[in-house]
Amino acid sequence: MSSTPDSPDLRTGTASGRWVLTAAVLGSGVAFLDGTVVNAALPAIAEDLDADLAGLQWVLTGYLLTLGSLLVIGGSLGDLFGRRRMFVLGLLGFALASLACGVAPSTGTLIGARLVQGVAAAFLVPGSLAMISGSFHPEDRPKAIGAWSGLSGISLAVGPFLGGWLIDDVSWRAIFLINLPIVATAVYLTQRHVPETFDHDADRHVDVVGGALLAGGLAGVVYALIEGPVEGWSGSPLVIGTLGVASLLAFVVWEARSAHPMVPLSVFRSRQFSGANAATLGVYAALSGAMFLVVVFLQTEQGYSALEAGAAFLPITVFMMLFSQRAGAMAQQMGPRLPMTLGPLVAGAGIALFTLSNADVSYWEGVLPGAIVLGIGLTITVAPLTAAVLAAIDDRHAGIGSAINNAVARIAGLLAVAVLPALAGIAGANGGLDLSDGFDRAMYIAGGLCALGGVIAWLTIRTVAPMHSVMRADVSAPCADPSLVGADR
Repeated sequence: MSSTPDSPDLRTGTASGRWVLTAAVLGSGVAFLDGTVVNAALPAIAEDLDADLAGLQWVLTGYLLTLGSLLVIGGSLGDLFGRRRMFVLGLLGFALASLACGVAPSTGTLIGARLVQGVAAAFLVPGSLAMISGSFHPEDRPKAIGAWSGLSGISLAVGPFLGGWLIDDVSWRAIFLINLPIVATAVYLTQRHVPETFDHDADRHVDVVGGALLAGGLAGVVYALIEGPVEGWSGSPLVIGTLGVASLLAFVVWEARSAHPMVPLSVFRSRQFSGANAATLGVYAALSGAMFLVVVFLQTEQGYSALEAGAAFLPITVFMMLFSQRAGAMAQQMGPRLPMTLGPLVAGAGIALFTLSNADVSYWEGVLPGAIVLGIGLTITVAPLTAAVLAAIDDRHAGIGSAINNAVARIAGLLAVAVLPALAGIAGANGGLDLSDGFDRAMYIAGGLCALGGVIAWLTIRTVAPMHSVMRADVSAPCADPSLVGADR
């Protein structure tokens, strides 16, 4: 069975169409599932592997580092060599890395396996939507993507309960090992039912040098941010951090001069595109940094079980699932500027409200208010943000534009998990997990950073923007990735 982007013919109401959707949802679901439960497993990992705060940071950032750095390249390889082929390779790599995570005897081994998971996800995540793009008839494509988004949202809702149960009643290792049967099913369905598709107009050159410079630069900077507060800012953190900054500068120079850049810098000439991505950086850095600390705080300081901590933020997922489509429709009518300004301000207030949580108050008084306000703020923000990114660039750059925006969100989370504990004074010299001092400060910093995203949007986003069809553009790259609102991005 084969098809090409020039002749997509599957229909959503047919058995063939349902099989393709099932394979895509199962494949992306393993990445989304890990994205919602890894934070809840951190205290158990710390106890079992004797991991300090820096080690736990690397468990999260290792995945984000390779995923954020290689996401655009992963999508390009799928266009060139086949979306189904790269999707299956991503699935197999993710399964092997998940097995390595599940049996890891030490923190270092777990971090290494998470790095490999991120590489695999860089093939898997863009491939999920690209297969739908290349397989479904244009008339059915928006409906297929809507079904993919809705079904993927269910994995976000189920993830905290399933993951929390596994962590409490089985082991933290089970949250990785459960990926294996899911991946096996997805590989079988993909090989049997999904047509192979290519982009025959895609650039035949893959910017491997650019990807290596970006990954190396981020790794150096993140190493310095995580290890500097523990080891001191002299010695290896200073040297490796400096090399990281030099690599990032070299990345910019290379992309500016390359005939086939991974990230065409010309797209940043648009004030709105640059502004929308700067707002993305602020919002998702705040979200990722706050969720990293809140879930650990609830378990280590408040006595929550992994299941209770994972489920504490279910209101956020519920708001996103029920009202995101309505928020997107409103943004199409009024333009993205107002919701992109108000949404981050509301979300920032929600993050700050997590400071209400302490041993003297219940979940309903300490956590729920922040979760509700944060859920409302993200619901207002996410769909208009996607629309603003896509409206700021030419149609021919829609795919790369949404891929860049997704990568920015991942890198924002990477940097926030690395730097927020140090800014809040949590990362002490002993590298311990005591969050009693500095937690409130971290929430105020994260809340302010999120609100800053709203200020940036007000200054850079047009009041009324011509809206591209979000559903049309999303098929080229995973800007609509539901895992962007999860804890582990």
